[in-house]
Amino acid sequence: MSDKRPFYVTTPIYYVNDVPHVGHAYTSLACDAIARFKRLDGYDVHFLTGTDEHGQKIEKSSAAAGMGPQAYADKVSETFRSLVGTMGFSPDGFIRTTEARHRAACQALWEKLKAAGDIYEGKYAGWYAVRDEAFYAESETEKGPDGARRATASGAEVEWVEEPSYFFRLSAWGERLLAYYEANPRFIAPESRRNEVLSFVRSGLQDLSVSRTSFKWGVPVPGDPKHVMYVWLDALTNYITECGYPDTTHRLARFWPADLHVVGKDIIRFHTVYWPAFLMAAGVAPPRRVYAHGWWTNEGQKISKSLGNAIDPVALVGEYGLDQVRYFLLREVPFGADGDFNRRALIGRINSDLANAYGNLCQRTLSIVAKNCNGRVPARGPATEADEALLGRARSLLATLRDEFEEQALHRALIGLWETIADANRYVDAQAPWALAKTDPARRDTVLWVLMDAIRRVTLLVQPFMPGSTARILDQLGVPADKRDFAAFDVELPAGRELPTPSGVFPRHIEPKPAG
Repeated sequence: MSDKRPFYVTTPIYYVNDVPHVGHAYTSLACDAIARFKRLDGYDVHFLTGTDEHGQKIEKSSAAAGMGPQAYADKVSETFRSLVGTMGFSPDGFIRTTEARHRAACQALWEKLKAAGDIYEGKYAGWYAVRDEAFYAESETEKGPDGARRATASGAEVEWVEEPSYFFRLSAWGERLLAYYEANPRFIAPESRRNEVLSFVRSGLQDLSVSRTSFKWGVPVPGDPKHVMYVWLDALTNYITECGYPDTTHRLARFWPADLHVVGKDIIRFHTVYWPAFLMAAGVAPPRRVYAHGWWTNEGQKISKSLGNAIDPVALVGEYGLDQVRYFLLREVPFGADGDFNRRALIGRINSDLANAYGNLCQRTLSIVAKNCNGRVPARGPATEADEALLGRARSLLATLRDEFEEQALHRALIGLWETIADANRYVDAQAPWALAKTDPARRDTVLWVLMDAIRRVTLLVQPFMPGSTARILDQLGVPADKRDFAAFDVELPAGRELPTPSGVFPRHIEPKPAG
């Protein structure tokens, strides 16, 4: 077993009622950046994503498509697996809830809950939203002008359901959940979502229906196959299925409790109320932290099927470039807040932040080195105050980014990196190494070495966000493949190392002119 510290990060598993959109890509991208950062920082990382494939909505969607539910789930799940490659994600596992191992884990968890006295048989009568796969109290719904009743929070149409059901004694867990939140203030983030969950739990919890008899596409309840498990009890279990549950040795012992679940704000309640209650009732520790990010709009409009304005991440990458899209999504909006996808803003980031600031800094520095230093790392001479100021800023970045990643403040991490890039651009303008080439070659070499070291440190830390582009920059800096993790952050480039011919990494984006 590795002596590295374990770190387990998960996306939610994505519901296979439709193909991936930019919201799915955004969640996975954040987890990918976090997983990559932790790997580079010496952790034994397990990064999980996958698909949620059961429930009434899938049964209905597959029938509408003229397919069986398994064939339908297979087809849509593959689009999410394909997105992993398109977006350059690096998961260590991809789980599907139709796998045999998952069915076994769900049934084992059910048996634990039943043995603990937290599951009992009864009859459910209430409002249910097929689209949300969620139960709602009448106070959480309202009638629209068309006479249809909808969930207030999501706008999903609800229907009155009456059927035999097993229930989980969620009402017994309110005080214990509140005590857990108080003892673990980092469990729910950001603060606005923590306050939302606290308010919900303090208002009083009702027992939760955890089985259905009106459809069959789900995990059968052990000993009572007329019932299938409520899709959220099934879906949430995936996080421990991946760790080998109910086997509590090996991977579960190493990686559980999960260090971080990243979810959209619409499913925060399932992950911070139902999930820890299920786990504690079964004698399993809850996850350490759940972070809920916001939603995207498209050019100011809410994204919806009816408007037909979903953003296809595959098309986006094809048009603008993979690392450009990865950078924009994580830089444009404070992680945890809602954001608007705006193509003009994307092009602005590509041209200003990437091409003009970062790309130009690398290109002009390395071009001067190629021209004036025989294409080799220059020798470093005595440092001036200006040299030390830039080097000091660059050296402090790793500690700063560790703090930002602990808080999932990915946008702040990028802001700090680009402030250092701006400092380096001001430094090169002020030092003018092209002029020093004629008047003071030794000083020129020191300036170029300082710039190369600052670029190297920044680029090591940009790797989790833009792995392809940074690999090309590190190649041009002459950084060996085994000196690209954070253990090598303070390993300086040796003078005299031969460098490849520099080339641009971030082209400007020019919008094509309309025809005619």
